[in-house]
Amino acid sequence: MKIHSPFRTALVATLGVGLGILLIGSLQSLSTVLLYVGTALFLSLGLDPLVSLLERKRLPRWLAVLVTILAVLGVFSGVVLVVLPVLVDQISQLIAQITAIVQRGTFLDDLREWMLDTFPNLKVDEVFEFVATWLDTNLTEIGGSIGQGVLVASGAVISGLFGAFIVLILTIYLTASTPSLKRAVYQLVPASRRERFVDLSEQITDSVGYYVMGQVTLGVINGVLSMIYLTIIDAPFTAVLAVVAFFFSLIPLVGTLTGSTIIVLVCLIPGLGSPQIALAAGIYYLIYMQIEAYVISPRIMSRAVAVPGAVVVVAALAGGSLLGLLGALIAIPVAASILIIYRQVLIPRMNEL
Repeated sequence: MKIHSPFRTALVATLGVGLGILLIGSLQSLSTVLLYVGTALFLSLGLDPLVSLLERKRLPRWLAVLVTILAVLGVFSGVVLVVLPVLVDQISQLIAQITAIVQRGTFLDDLREWMLDTFPNLKVDEVFEFVATWLDTNLTEIGGSIGQGVLVASGAVISGLFGAFIVLILTIYLTASTPSLKRAVYQLVPASRRERFVDLSEQITDSVGYYVMGQVTLGVINGVLSMIYLTIIDAPFTAVLAVVAFFFSLIPLVGTLTGSTIIVLVCLIPGLGSPQIALAAGIYYLIYMQIEAYVISPRIMSRAVAVPGAVVVVAALAGGSLLGLLGALIAIPVAASILIIYRQVLIPRMNEL
């Protein structure tokens, strides 16, 4: 028995390590699926307060879910219809300008004269000769890289569209079946602890839902006000910039600042905007960010769990590092959920010891 004991111990340890590696590999293989499910669950919890509101208006659950999903899809389609024609028009203008430059055949000569006037001490002819030699040497490799990049980009677009469709289907299913899923999970908890577990779970799901709805409301307010103000100051691409303001407002902590910076920089583009327009936009967004931080956001987020600023920063950075933009969005309500458990479970238990 003593002779076989080391062998048996090593065998069990090896099997344990192999099982752990197998589980980690399985999780890595299912990472995309888990990301889809997590995104859909996050969105369904965000839509649940609106569905519950419609249910209180005496609509059946299926009709409330249908109205909510159609309303969200309608808003998204409206945004696309607003932005897409502007983008197509601007891209067409850019292509027309590039085509005119190529057909003129004087681009290199114009560039050389501009460089001679702007950088008189620069050896322009040597620079052109070096660039021409480098292009002759690496032209084939550059063409292959561009072709590979186009294929990768096309694959990413197709994968993104497929993922969005899957998330949409999962969101509809999870939103429609949220009550039954909750009941199924609650039945797994012992009856002696079920009431407390249900109370904490409802607080967590409500907090996530109110957070998502509040963040979307902040985005809508920023987008509408940006549209009005940018139109007044005659900024370029007002519809596109308003959509930029809306989407960046969905990002917690730094979204409004980042979106505002992009808008101000666009207003500085020669031929489209001017320093005066950029200055007016910058002053407006400085004032708006203060009002949003101290007036609008506290009122909208009053029903969500308050999260300290330091926790928000750490959670957003950690979530962004793990899952990118989606991780940064989900990290705040996850941190709020952990705070609920910390305040209502861990601290009372420590006080009882």
